[in-house]
Amino acid sequence: MNFIEKQTLTIIFFFIFSISFSQTAMSDSLRGEFTYLLQYKPNTLNRDYFIKELYSLQITDKRSFFSSENKLKFDSAFSAAYNKKNNVIDLSGIPASRSNFLIIQTNENSEFYESVGMTLLSYNSPIIRNWKLINETKVINSISCKKAEVNYKGRDWTAWYSTEIPFPYGPYKFSGLPGLIVKITDKTGDYDYELVKAVSSSKLKGQTITVKKARYQGAKLVTQKELSEARANFRANAKRELESMGTVFSQDQSRPKISEAEKKGHNPIELE
Repeated sequence: MNFIEKQTLTIIFFFIFSISFSQTAMSDSLRGEFTYLLQYKPNTLNRDYFIKELYSLQITDKRSFFSSENKLKFDSAFSAAYNKKNNVIDLSGIPASRSNFLIIQTNENSEFYESVGMTLLSYNSPIIRNWKLINETKVINSISCKKAEVNYKGRDWTAWYSTEIPFPYGPYKFSGLPGLIVKITDKTGDYDYELVKAVSSSKLKGQTITVKKARYQGAKLVTQKELSEARANFRANAKRELESMGTVFSQDQSRPKISEAEKKGHNPIELE
């Protein structure tokens, strides 16, 4: 994370989360907690370059919460430091996450949340219902799984789900199968989520989700396109906004421009 991003995050988190960051969704008792490893290729022009990141899927009676584990660690550390009334909050030792979004899934829809600047935005997507169930089984990490396929947002996906784990959820926006998604990969191999850890139900008794309410309460509802445009505009203006607050940057601290080749090779998870 470069200097601009660090300073921007500090400002955003201080003003937004100092108000409500100590709050947790106490009514959401945990019924399942799972960790997925995402491996993906961020740019099609460099097929050998992979990025890896761990994500947490926390399931309650009526919904699930999906977030980067590093983002949850950051939130927890900030909350702990703030509650101690520290004048200086040092988060330099917390691993940076490439994904600051939160996805909440219910039986009705998928809700995407992301803070852009000082505004929390969200948009809704319908639950995926056009799964094609395949008469094929496979054992993944000692879990018996069944196969399903779907075309979602321009990519063809193959999912392996387990009816032995009766939760209709999975990583990202994937849900709607008769069991937890254990592994899901797109046809090109550019994106792959795989379950790598599960917390036994006996250890979850009395626990609630660890997602802070500040990440999803009071969000402004927009379209997916509007959120993407707001994100792009904020990133483009971040340096200018910090300079208006008195921050002085040296030549070396200027944000490098993205080359045309990098733009052409950009490889998002959703192509449509």
